[in-house]
Amino acid sequence: MYSRLSELRPEAMSLKQKEVLEEILSGPRQNLDGPFLAWIHSPELANHAQRLGAFCRYHSSIPLRLSELAILATAALWQSQAEWQIHEPIALQNGVSRDVVNALRAGREPDFTDEQERVVYRLTHSLYEARRVPEPLYNQARDLFGEPALVELVGILGYYAMVAMTLNVFEVRLQTDQSLPFAEPGS
Repeated sequence: MYSRLSELRPEAMSLKQKEVLEEILSGPRQNLDGPFLAWIHSPELANHAQRLGAFCRYHSSIPLRLSELAILATAALWQSQAEWQIHEPIALQNGVSRDVVNALRAGREPDFTDEQERVVYRLTHSLYEARRVPEPLYNQARDLFGEPALVELVGILGYYAMVAMTLNVFEVRLQTDQSLPFAEPGS
């Protein structure tokens, strides 16, 4: 991965940066990809963000298929190149259909056959677009997932919006021959 930030080499890192780097590399991610490439420049932010991210990605009560759907919907709405490229294969491997993925990438609501997926998408879209969730949709989500999982879903959305912003501002990109999933503004 690369970004518009200056590269931090381990020998030039502060003690705090090295500590955070070691925690990230020894955790479930085992790499400094994605937003961590930027966040390591601020080790306190990196430390807190990586812990929240580990919970959102690996320990939430939201099934991985649904959290990956929420992440892809976030990546599509933010048109976050690396976030999409990282999470598209994970979503597909965990049961999000190719048709759903293609619709998200195209910016349209998928034809869902699964009620939980439809509710996750609509809640995500409502929150990002209207900045609110209407009462009937809220009640439907609460009834499907329960309050603790619904709180976690909102946390996942907030975390991955922060990830998308970070990746977009610092132009974090995968080193790949694969074309970008979204057109870049001004191109």
